[in-house]
Amino acid sequence: MARQDDKSRLDRDGYRKNVGIIVCNDQSQVLWARRIRHDGWQFPQGGIEPKESAEDAAFRELYEEIGLSPCHVKLLGSTDKWLRYDVPYAPKSHYYRRSRGFRGQKQRWFLFRLTAQESSVRLDRSERPEFDHWQWVDYWRPLQQIVDFKRSVYKKALTELEPLLASRPVS
Repeated sequence: MARQDDKSRLDRDGYRKNVGIIVCNDQSQVLWARRIRHDGWQFPQGGIEPKESAEDAAFRELYEEIGLSPCHVKLLGSTDKWLRYDVPYAPKSHYYRRSRGFRGQKQRWFLFRLTAQESSVRLDRSERPEFDHWQWVDYWRPLQQIVDFKRSVYKKALTELEPLLASRPVS
C-alpha cells in the first residue's frame, strides 16, 4: 500500500496519528507481542491513513498485525482522548526521530476481547509482519517491559481501559 510522506501526516505539534490495540482474553490477560528482529515486546499499534477513522484504523491494524478480523473480537471501548509520547532523539538507537518536525505519536487506544479460538491469532497476514511471537500476560505486566518512552502512555491507556474488562462489549 502506498503511504503518504510522513511529514504530511504530522499534526502542527509534530505528532503522527496512531492507534494502540489491546486484546484481552476471558481471564483479563492481554496479548503481548514481540517485534520481529528485535527483542522488544509491545501492543500492536499503527498509523491512521488519511480519511480513515481511528476505529477503522484499529480494525485494519488488528488484522494486519495479528490476523484478527472483526468476527474474532468484540470492541469493549477506547480511550476518550489522544495519548502522546515523544520518540527520543538518539541517532545510534533503534528508536529515534527520523525526520525534522517529527516529535512522536498521538494515539487512541482500543480494547478488544478475543471471542474466537486463540488459533485465530496469525502474525503472518501482511507482507511485512511486525511480530514473530505472542503470548498472554497479566494485564499490568506490559508496564514492566515496555520501552521507557512509551511507559506513561501505556499506563494511561491501561488505567483508563481497565474498568471496561468487566463491561459488556460494544456492538
